Amino acid sequence: KEVIRARLPGVNARLKAIKQAHGEKSLGEVTVNMAMGGMRGITAMLYETSLLDAEEGIRFRGYSIPELREALPKAAGGDEPLPEGIMWLMLTGEIPSAEQVKMLSEELVRRADVPQCVHDVLEALPKNTHPMTQLSCALLALQPESKFAKAYQAGVHKTTYWEYAFEDSMDIIAKLPAVCSIIYRRTFKGGELVAADKTLDWAGNFAHMMGHDSEAVKELMRLYMTIHVDHEGGNVSAHTTHLVGSA
Repeated sequence: KEVIRARLPGVNARLKAIKQAHGEKSLGEVTVNMAMGGMRGITAMLYETSLLDAEEGIRFRGYSIPELREALPKAAGGDEPLPEGIMWLMLTGEIPSAEQVKMLSEELVRRADVPQCVHDVLEALPKNTHPMTQLSCALLALQPESKFAKAYQAGVHKTTYWEYAFEDSMDIIAKLPAVCSIIYRRTFKGGELVAADKTLDWAGNFAHMMGHDSEAVKELMRLYMTIHVDHEGGNVSAHTTHLVGSA
């Protein structure tokens, strides 16, 4: 959080300069087909965390997947990058040290406990409820814990909104492995849950709570979560967030 805070003045100054220099320039023509096709092909976001190239594939903050597999810190004895490392890279633009990744892993562990109300909401759903519907319900059930909601009600200045959005985002990311493993176990494994192992990293613990304890599966989960950290230079979720925030 302090690294992001330190970067914000420079980021804000850069965005202001871009708007001043290029704010009235056109990004291209919009046709009726593009509008009727769900904004297909319309450039609608400034998005810098990833870029999908037809020839060389996806890059995250300018790094290819093979480069990230080399550069990002790994679990002890492992060969695949820890997702906490690319999370740091996406948020700060910097490749983290092993110590920074360890600190982030420990921070996520501290935030990972899922409140009883989320368990109650999920147990109230029929067993055949689609997993994504269960996930939506679980995330909505976390709303009473929102730090942003409390700060907004308290009337904090909008220049500090990012701090509370950051806190909520960290809390949700920390809780997702437990929430998703609960949904997985109740949908596909008869509802018998596996307790968290707080000595493990974020993705390793997710594999463990799903019921997979081999190092190979933990390594696969680390790699899978790393390479799916972002969607191709401006995804639907990011765009939706912009639209909802504007509306």
